[in-house]
Amino acid sequence: MTQRVALVTGAMGGLGTAICQAFAKDGYKVVAAYHPQFDNKDEWLKEMAAAGFKDFACVAGDVSNIDDCKKMVADAEAAAGPVDILVNNAGITRDRFFAKMDKDQWDAVISTNLTSLFNMTKQVAAKMAERGWGRVINIASVNGVKGQAGQTNYSAAKAGVIGFSKALAQEVATKGVTVNAIAPGYVATKMVMAIREDVLKGIIDSIPMKRLAKPEEIGALCSYLASEPAGYMTGATLNINGGLHFQ
Repeated sequence: MTQRVALVTGAMGGLGTAICQAFAKDGYKVVAAYHPQFDNKDEWLKEMAAAGFKDFACVAGDVSNIDDCKKMVADAEAAAGPVDILVNNAGITRDRFFAKMDKDQWDAVISTNLTSLFNMTKQVAAKMAERGWGRVINIASVNGVKGQAGQTNYSAAKAGVIGFSKALAQEVATKGVTVNAIAPGYVATKMVMAIREDVLKGIIDSIPMKRLAKPEEIGALCSYLASEPAGYMTGATLNINGGLHFQ
């Protein structure tokens, strides 16, 4: 069987890295998409090579810009072949209570976390349907399910990710293409671990399992959704949050 190609956005963050590694372990060709302002690409590639992952292709672009997305997918196809699996993982936060949130903070999060799904998925979904096989995996958040004070922008965007996934899943269900969302809780990435110690302790205390998720646990769930045995699962939102919230 032809080797599948997986394109992961936000690939060089903690969660994106774990997803890329999980796919590589499963034998996929992996294309790591990153924002051009990320200036540690070479260092990241060296770290991946040292960990035994030497064949990642890289494409640069801003997922909030549709022209960049067209170019990223074209570059990915040139480097690895048609995209079979798309993981929309890129995301940012601009947290602030709504009374003090400005329009730029709202727009930045909606553009990067939600509009990006249109920009990226638009480039690959029809081609997946034509080939009769594809996987679109969208990274939502527990806060898109339950809401979170100080995150009206982020919660709205991530709730939109879930709605987008459910709707598109219905449109491509007969075409061999599945579309699912993953809603992680708090994950032990470098960004989360940098939170002030007392605040981080409060977060962990609020989680019934009393720990953060490991990035590899999210990566493993992505691997499952990309697999053949997951071919009957579509339009689902998979909550992986240590019991923090039950839908």
